[in-house]
Amino acid sequence: MRSEGRGDMKKYSKETIVGIFVTAGLVCVGYMAVKLGNVSFFREDPNVLYARFSSVSGLKVGSPIEIFGIQVGNVQKIEMDSEKEMALVQIGIKKGVKVYEDAIASIKTAGLIGDTFIKVDPGGSGDLLKPGGMITDTLPAVDLGDLIGRYAFGGVKEDFQEKKEKKK
Repeated sequence: MRSEGRGDMKKYSKETIVGIFVTAGLVCVGYMAVKLGNVSFFREDPNVLYARFSSVSGLKVGSPIEIFGIQVGNVQKIEMDSEKEMALVQIGIKKGVKVYEDAIASIKTAGLIGDTFIKVDPGGSGDLLKPGGMITDTLPAVDLGDLIGRYAFGGVKEDFQEKKEKKK
């Protein structure tokens, strides 16, 4: 009878150890899912601003917003503004980040083939933009394919000469 009791103890201790490892594994998987999914349970709602661009090629919902090289928010929505015939981008910026009426938003690419993001120069003169405000000065993304094509076929030189002649 004693040998049966010890066998049961080993069985229960193995089950307990396996249960602890399974629980720890599930906690790790849950933590990674929340971190990689950019989900936060205690984050406060960002200030929402808008910007209109003539082109948003490469920009996606969730793309970062940077000021001075620091990520301060994300792109929340991209839609067509059929009235102005432009792309309307809704951006969420952390509360406490100051963006003024003379701010400039430009679409940039990280490296040659990197992801796109919006770089915001927050300005400094004028009044602060209120939540729901519009950044009026915007610069669209540079289309590298178009630029390389124009350079390869001499279009850049012609554009430069046209601008030079207009200044005279």
